[in-house]
Amino acid sequence: MGSSSDWDVMRHAADILTEFGVPFEAKVVSAHRMPDDMFAYAEAARKRGLVAIIAGAGGAAHLPGMLAAKTTVPVLGVPVPSKHLQGVDSLHSIVQMPKGIPVATFAIGTSGAGNAALFAVAMLAQNDTGLRDALDAFRARQTEVARNMTQDLSLDAP
Repeated sequence: MGSSSDWDVMRHAADILTEFGVPFEAKVVSAHRMPDDMFAYAEAARKRGLVAIIAGAGGAAHLPGMLAAKTTVPVLGVPVPSKHLQGVDSLHSIVQMPKGIPVATFAIGTSGAGNAALFAVAMLAQNDTGLRDALDAFRARQTEVARNMTQDLSLDAP
């Protein structure tokens, strides 16, 4: 993430990865305040075995795009809500990458962080049957929760 203040959003990605037993690292690597560190992180990503990078950033939100420019490891961008523009600025910054430097971009905020992690899990599950089974079970639980929402509504009927 670009700043420790992004953790309130990005911890939702960490929670999902933890739930699935996917190892990860949570780091602050600011595109603007520590560009040399950010470049080194991106350049070493593949050699260190990273399969994806979930990059959350607010404001100008250059972190996902700059990471993508320095590595071929897939970058999953999460726009973090900003104080004045509620993350719309971040979304536009991340999603408008030039042709040739892709960043998969997710929703603004906690939903985006969670979905980026689920997307990473789905990527990993392509070659891991245990993880695939866990993802299928997660989806089945979501389905049951949604079905129970209707049942819960009918309990309130007169």
